[in-house]
Amino acid sequence: MPPTLLFATDLTARGDRPLDRAVSLADEMHCDVKLLHVIDKKAAALNADPSDISEKIRADLPEQAAGMDIIVEKGSPPQTIARVAEETSADLIVTGVARHTSLGDITLGTAVDYIVRRAPVPVLVVKKRPLHPYKTLVAATDFSAYSLGAVNAAAALFPEAEIHLVHAYAVPYSGWLKSDEVEKEVREEAEEYMEKFLADPGFSEEVRARLHPHIGYGHIEEVIYRALREHDADLLVLGTHGRSGFAQATIGSNAQSMLTGAPSDVLMVRKQK
Repeated sequence: MPPTLLFATDLTARGDRPLDRAVSLADEMHCDVKLLHVIDKKAAALNADPSDISEKIRADLPEQAAGMDIIVEKGSPPQTIARVAEETSADLIVTGVARHTSLGDITLGTAVDYIVRRAPVPVLVVKKRPLHPYKTLVAATDFSAYSLGAVNAAAALFPEAEIHLVHAYAVPYSGWLKSDEVEKEVREEAEEYMEKFLADPGFSEEVRARLHPHIGYGHIEEVIYRALREHDADLLVLGTHGRSGFAQATIGSNAQSMLTGAPSDVLMVRKQK
């Protein structure tokens, strides 16, 4: 059975890129896309009619998106998106960045944060214009079951993409311990954990064959961003615990800043109950 994609949009200009990606994914996966727009409290107070808005959305859609199912509902956008994803049995939520700052930096707002934490399925946050299908993924790992689940989810969604599995390590108390021997021991330990992780029976042989392990010294963000550049990756894969929020993400309290600062699109995969 083909997957179902839920494209959540606020109908602003910045929604063009995630719309284009949703259309591209629908073509690649041979599946349907449901477009969801939520009328927030401010618009609802103006007696906005969902049927009128639906007609306007349909009229403004490009030809390649003309066949999308359109859902317009009133309510809290983040809560409604999470609920509709569950009700429609969506396999993936596609959305965009919340806003840009006056300096042009991408910033994620409470809507995207909430969706990532509460949605029952992976959330694809689209930042870049989709010039081609996702070819190269970078997946951050701390060797936990959460990151294993995130890698498997990404592998299933994008079966043709190669996956670079990246782990960052650092020497504890590096300000005091500058011994090359200590760093060597820490790296060797990380390499052992990586080897065990790759051998985990949770990976199928097909997925395991697509994994390219990398271990880098330094802060997690620096290592991940470097990997994105070196491999010209177009998607970063991160896993989270879910309701406990970003502070409990598998790649640590840096998950939110990486979701915001990564130069690529980001796939967030929440650990299911």
